[in-house]
Amino acid sequence: MRYYSTNRQVPEVSYEDAIFNGLPDDNGLYMPDHIPKLSAEFFENIGDMKLHDIAYEVASQFIGEEIPEADLRRIVEETLSFELPVVEVEDKVYSLELYHGPTCAFKDVGARFLARCLSYFSAKSDKKSTILVATSGDTGAAVGSGFFGVENIDVIILYPKGKISKIQEQQLTTFGQNIQALEVRGTFDDCQKMVKDAFLNKELKEKYNLTSANSINMARLIPQSFYYFWTYALLKDQGDLVVSVPSGNFGNLTAGLLAQKMGLPVKQFVASTNVNDIVPSYLTTGEFTPRPSTSTISNAMDVGNPSNFYRMKEVFGSSWEAMKEGVKGYAYDDKQTAETVKQVYQATDYLLDPHGAVGYLGLKEYMKDHKGSVGVFLETAHPAKFGDVVEPIIQQPVEMPERLAEFAKRTKVATEIDATQEELIKILEKA
Repeated sequence: MRYYSTNRQVPEVSYEDAIFNGLPDDNGLYMPDHIPKLSAEFFENIGDMKLHDIAYEVASQFIGEEIPEADLRRIVEETLSFELPVVEVEDKVYSLELYHGPTCAFKDVGARFLARCLSYFSAKSDKKSTILVATSGDTGAAVGSGFFGVENIDVIILYPKGKISKIQEQQLTTFGQNIQALEVRGTFDDCQKMVKDAFLNKELKEKYNLTSANSINMARLIPQSFYYFWTYALLKDQGDLVVSVPSGNFGNLTAGLLAQKMGLPVKQFVASTNVNDIVPSYLTTGEFTPRPSTSTISNAMDVGNPSNFYRMKEVFGSSWEAMKEGVKGYAYDDKQTAETVKQVYQATDYLLDPHGAVGYLGLKEYMKDHKGSVGVFLETAHPAKFGDVVEPIIQQPVEMPERLAEFAKRTKVATEIDATQEELIKILEKA
């Protein structure tokens, strides 16, 4: 498998080069030169397969012989060392709970897979790399956890000051060792731009051997497709599958679309956003118009210029008509999100986090006119990560998992900087 840039101005590269480069030099995004189709036999037997075996079959399609089978199986097993339960919330409506990993967020799957792939290749060459990652909440903690203590890899996490939850901040600022946190006076989009600009600075990129752990990195994207296959394996006999993905930077949804192109029988994907509705608006108008992000209670989705939109365009052959058929988009404000958390909890005793609530809303809106489908929404983070939002809504405390409570006890260590390239370069020079 080779990987090309969506801007098509640079040569194709190997999987190893794609994940170490992070971004191509022409400011595009890496995509596989083809999306492989899995066999009919695979889907016939998927209900009897274990999660690790499903994940290996999917990953091997994109990696080929660059990582030997035994090593790739080990990487998959270490990545997926926790459950991915599918929980029935109400009749024909299921929650895919992706928060059972070490940092209680779906980003654990991609971050752990990326860390292990980079570690495998680094061990062969003994070259040191610096990972730059921008986070709107959960990515930073997942990347910090995935790369903590990994030899030859330093991690610098950029997050927007005052725009993530307290426990999210505690998670990403308290690792120490090879993990450094930068508290940026700006928005997530500012953080993301700083990271992208650093990659486009060829001298800087080569000097510090920079790579990315955001969903712009293919090794984050590929493993996020695993849980769509797993969901189908568990629900394949229930009916036509509709999946609603709460979306910000759209990496998670893009991974689902890749799975669908590989043959996964998903009838419909739903892109559910908060008021940062750039992609739902595109699906309605055909105009992609990035704008400054707006802060919401579903903060991990506060993205005004979603990077993976360009990968979505590739999947659909740059056809607006094809994308608006393949993806339905809906957007919701904070009032609707909060009311949904309250109503679902009162009616079913199931507690949504604000992001899962947006996913639930989009799913229900689509299913109103599509009876008979089986619906799944992604519950992307544990509600306790947003206790300051959720507890006033349900008027009672949210039980915090012990692995989260442990982060709350630690001392925050972060360097506050302006949202400029000059400030980031100063940090790199000191690292």
